[in-house]
Amino acid sequence: MSDWTDGDWTDSHAQLHGLLRSRPLLPADSRILIAVSGGQDSLCLAKLLSDLQPKWRWQLAIVHCDHRWRPDSAANAAHVQQLARQWQLPSFCTAAAEHLSSEAAARAWRYQVFATLAQQQQFTHVVTGHTATDRAETVLYNLLRGSGLAGLQSLTWQRPLSQAAEVQLIRPLLGFTRAQTGHFCQLQQLPVWEDATNRDLSYRRNRIRHELMPYLRSHFNPQVESALAQTAEIFSAEQNYLDAQTEQLYQAIVQLEAASKTWCISRTQFRAAPLALRRRLARRVLLAALPQVPQFEHIEKLVRLAEQPNRSQTDPFPGGLIARVENSLILIAPG
Repeated sequence: MSDWTDGDWTDSHAQLHGLLRSRPLLPADSRILIAVSGGQDSLCLAKLLSDLQPKWRWQLAIVHCDHRWRPDSAANAAHVQQLARQWQLPSFCTAAAEHLSSEAAARAWRYQVFATLAQQQQFTHVVTGHTATDRAETVLYNLLRGSGLAGLQSLTWQRPLSQAAEVQLIRPLLGFTRAQTGHFCQLQQLPVWEDATNRDLSYRRNRIRHELMPYLRSHFNPQVESALAQTAEIFSAEQNYLDAQTEQLYQAIVQLEAASKTWCISRTQFRAAPLALRRRLARRVLLAALPQVPQFEHIEKLVRLAEQPNRSQTDPFPGGLIARVENSLILIAPG
C-alpha cells in the first residue's frame, strides 16, 4: 500500500474511481492480481489501484512474466519487484522455462501463468493495463487480417480468464489513452522500464503503433484512438447478442452422434436462419469438429452446401471431414 492521501487525487484517480463505481468490474474486498510489465500502462494501473485500495478494501498483488527474450529481462523483473516492495504489495515473478517462438505463444504462456497463479493464491480478478489505444490498434490489426466481428470487438472490459476457476480478466484502463497513462507516469514520477522490442518494426503491431496510427491521427482523425475504441465497444455489445442467438440456434438444430463422430444439422432450420447466424453456426460447429480454427472459405463452403441438392457433398475439410446433404440433414463426418 502506498503513502497516498486524498490530497494526491488526480484526474486519473477520479476517472478510474468513477468508472469502477459505474461498472462493477472490481467489487470491494476483491483479491486482485495486477499484471505489471514495467511499461507505462501497467505502472499507471498498479499505482492507481494501489492508491485507491483503501477506498475499496482490495487485496492487491503484482505478477511479472519474464519472457527471457531480452538481455535486460532479469533486470526488468527486478525493477518490477522493487516497485512492489516500495508499494508494499506482494509480488510474483515467473520466467519462461523454454523459448517462446512467437508473440502468440508468449501471450498464451502469460495468461496460463496468470490463471494458474490466481487459482493457487485464490485471486478473484486479474487486471491488465490495456488502454483505449491498445484497443484501437487491435481493431486495425484484426481488420487488416480479415477478422469478423469477434476480432473487431476484442479487448473487452472483462472475460473469464479460466474455465477451471472463476477468475475474471479485467481491463480497467480501456477508458484511458496511452497519452494519458504516459502523462500520469510523468506526474507521479514513476520509473517506466523502456522495452526496446516495443520499437522493433519487424513486429506488425509495432508498425501499426508507430507508423499507421500516427498517419491516421495526422491525416484523418486526431481522435482516431477514441473513435476506434468506441467502434469496438459497439461491436462488443452486438457480438454478445449474436453469440447468444447462435448458441440458442445451435442447441435447437445441431446434434453430435459421438459413436460415429458425425455432426448433424437440421438443414431446413439452418437455411431459414439469417445469413449472419448461418455463418456463426457453421463456425461454431467447425471449431468443434476440425483440428484447426476454420477459415472463411471453410465456413462459406458449409453455408453454401445447405442450398445444394440432396446427396451433394463438399470436398474434404482439414482433418478429412466431409459435409454432405442427406434429405433434411447436413451431416459432417469422416470421409
